[in-house]
Amino acid sequence: MTHVVALIAAGLALLYVCAVLLLWRFQEQIVFQPPSGVAASDVAARRVTYRAEDGIELFAFLVGECEGDATFVLAFHGNADLSRWLVPWAAQVAREAGVCVMLPEYRGYDGVAGVPSYAGSAHDARAALAFARDSLQVTPERLVYFGHSLGTAIAAELAAVMPPRSLVLQSPFSSARAMSRRLFVPGVGAFYRLISRVHFDTNARVAALDLPVWVSHGDKDLIIPVTMGREVFAAARHPGELLIVPGAGHNDVPEIAGRGYWSWLVRAVHDGDRSSATRAAPTRTRSAP
Repeated sequence: MTHVVALIAAGLALLYVCAVLLLWRFQEQIVFQPPSGVAASDVAARRVTYRAEDGIELFAFLVGECEGDATFVLAFHGNADLSRWLVPWAAQVAREAGVCVMLPEYRGYDGVAGVPSYAGSAHDARAALAFARDSLQVTPERLVYFGHSLGTAIAAELAAVMPPRSLVLQSPFSSARAMSRRLFVPGVGAFYRLISRVHFDTNARVAALDLPVWVSHGDKDLIIPVTMGREVFAAARHPGELLIVPGAGHNDVPEIAGRGYWSWLVRAVHDGDRSSATRAAPTRTRSAP
C-alpha cells in the first residue's frame, strides 16, 4: 500500500513539474495571443510606419485631428486584439474629447514581423512614443497613455520610464504574477520570479507615478477580475477616478456603460489639461448606470 501511495505521489510530482515546465516554455504565448487568419480590410485612419530600437518595422493608425497642439492619446490594445479593430473606438474618442488617437501595433500582430514578448512590447511602446515625439512633435504635457487589458500593463511600463500627463487604464490586471495564480498550475505564484520572463507589475508602477491614474472595469469580467482593477486604483499614488460598470465583462465596458463611459473617458484624457474647457472631476469612485 505504501508503495502504491509513493508511486501516486511521484506521478503527481512529475505531472506538476511538467506543468511548470510547460508554463515556463509557453508563457509568452499565454500572455500574447495575436489573432490568426485575419483578412485584410480597409481602415478609416491614417497608417504610419516606424522602426523599433531592435530594427523591427512597426505601424500604427492615427485617428482624429493630429496636427496642432491637441491632446494626444497613445492607446495600447489587449492580447487578442488588433489596433485596426480599435479604430471605431478611437474615432469616437476623437469626436467626444477633441483629441488625436494613435493606435500602435505590436510585433507579431497583424502581419508585423517578430515574436511578441515582454521585452519586445517595451521596444514597441517606446518606438510608438518616439514616432509621436519626433514625427508629430507631441510634447509630454499633451500626452495621455491609454491601455486595455494587456495594453494597461504596457502603458504603465512605458509611463514608468517616459511619463505622460495622465494614465488611463481599462480592465487592468495588478501584475503578471497575480495573473499566474489564475492558471492551471497551483502555487506557481510562490516561485513566479524564478520561472518568469514576463515582469508586468502595474500596481508597483502606478504607486510610483507622479501623475493621475484613471481606471474602469466591468464587475462581471471573467478574464481579469474587477478586484484587480480596484487594486490598481488603490495602489495609484495619484488616483483619478474609478469607474465600475455593473454587468460589463472584459470587452464590453463602453457598450454596457454607454454615456457614463464616454463622460468618464473625456474627463480622464483631459485630466491635467489646464488649457481645456473640460476639467477632470475630483477623485472618486463611480458606478455606471
